[in-house]
Amino acid sequence: MSEDIRINRGLKGVYFERSGVSHIDGAKGELSYRGYSIHDLATRSTFEETAYLLIHGELPDAAELAAFDQTLKAGRELPGAIYDIIGRLKDGHPMDVLRTCVSALAALEPSSSDASEEGFLRNGLRLTSQVPMIIAAHEHIRNGSEPVTADPALGHAANWLWMLKGEKPSEDAARLSDVDFILHAEHGSNASSFAARVTVGTEANFHGACVTALSTLAGPAHGGAAEDVMKMVEEIGTPENAAAYVKAKRGNREAVTGFGHRVYRAEDPRARHMRDGVAKLGAEMGQPQWFEILQAVVEAMKPYARHGLNVNVDFYSGAIYQLHGIPMDLYVPIFAIGRVPGWLIQCIEQHRTNILIRPLTLYNGSEPRDYVAMEDR
Repeated sequence: MSEDIRINRGLKGVYFERSGVSHIDGAKGELSYRGYSIHDLATRSTFEETAYLLIHGELPDAAELAAFDQTLKAGRELPGAIYDIIGRLKDGHPMDVLRTCVSALAALEPSSSDASEEGFLRNGLRLTSQVPMIIAAHEHIRNGSEPVTADPALGHAANWLWMLKGEKPSEDAARLSDVDFILHAEHGSNASSFAARVTVGTEANFHGACVTALSTLAGPAHGGAAEDVMKMVEEIGTPENAAAYVKAKRGNREAVTGFGHRVYRAEDPRARHMRDGVAKLGAEMGQPQWFEILQAVVEAMKPYARHGLNVNVDFYSGAIYQLHGIPMDLYVPIFAIGRVPGWLIQCIEQHRTNILIRPLTLYNGSEPRDYVAMEDR
């Protein structure tokens, strides 16, 4: 009988549920949220508007967007105990600190236990605002300075940069961060979103699902690509070294970080928006070398594009963070800032038609055998 069972390792190619949130065409290199092209959203929308679209299914009118924005701004508060926790864990990796703080919020905020759809929405929007606060507060505390208070006059992306750096970002810098969050907001049944759905399948609340998602995102095979790309860029050093680096990697049958994606055979459609941002920001800051090295790697990788090894969104994200002077260990937490609305709507979808997600494993262990007493072993 086992010979007739097909094993889909990693659940590759398996459809486990229907979803009306995002659509990915990996062969064509297309991505849409609720039917809207990622290109239109990246060039014409804002993170707040995109988050509203993902969660509610339609673009908001002016009044709806204003109310949504006000809800996010009202959520920019953390219990004092969270700052104490960050202080005690200040030497930990930012993802570990973030995950621990989200878990602590579940105990500190009584409404977190509400596992209704309304509870998911209320807690999810509050966490959308709190996650960047936790990351920024940890960055200040571990460097011996006081956390920066949120500015209610600033939008989500601009306020994040303000809390992180303690200075008001330029309009272009804030916009680029906004686009980064839009591009990372949702991406179908990726590892962290699927893990969050598994948690909700047990009828857990959103804080529990978010902790699961953060734990999954922390793995280098999921959220760590941007950090690895910048390590690669630093190792290459100059554009002239890129071709030899790629040749050596491919000669040893090793992957080149930032190329290839589980669902895309063509170029990741999100990549072009980050590429344009790196080029513009690098020129503005007088540091074009990062973009030049990245493009030299892209050129060296062109012969492998026919095998599906095209550039992905995280190939350029790290350079943007580098130009802002953001430490590498914050790259994955920044990914999480943008992804919270995606996790939220995935969890709400799971909640609406909930079922325990319980796949099977095919046993290939020992045949039945008799128990042997200790004295006879």
